[in-house]
Amino acid sequence: MIVDQIQDKFDAVIETPWSGIKLGLGFNNELLTSVEFFSVDVDIHQPLIAPQQQIIAQLDRYFSNPHHQFEIPLDLKGTAFQVRVWKTLCLIPAGETMTYGELADRLGSSARAVGNACRVNKLPVLVPCHRVVAKSGLGGFMGQRQGHELSIKQCLLQHERAIDGD
Repeated sequence: MIVDQIQDKFDAVIETPWSGIKLGLGFNNELLTSVEFFSVDVDIHQPLIAPQQQIIAQLDRYFSNPHHQFEIPLDLKGTAFQVRVWKTLCLIPAGETMTYGELADRLGSSARAVGNACRVNKLPVLVPCHRVVAKSGLGGFMGQRQGHELSIKQCLLQHERAIDGD
């Protein structure tokens, strides 16, 4: 049942370099609208149209080279504040992190508001909310503070060499 729901929800499902973790991608024509990590065993499938295939090729380049600069038009839908947070996240280079508090100071806001904007980010990896960490520790990822989601954040930061793989 859950596999069918995932297959229906995403226009493409691709492998990641991390064992058992797949990436579901939703598109609106040529625009990437959603990215979601999951570990359910579903079939990999590619989109049919060239612009969507080019987006997947860029994600593959990121998986090979964490410093790849995405050239993908982003469909950022949210409040004005959320969009401001997400645009600022895109300025944090791969291999670097910023705390929720530092980002909040930069935006003249609160760490909680920044965390909430990160939590509702529909385009993780491309809008790199994984690069925002707590003052002590990783903080949360995709609305969770432990479990599978946090291990994905750890994989992304290790891939970018922002944290040690120990």
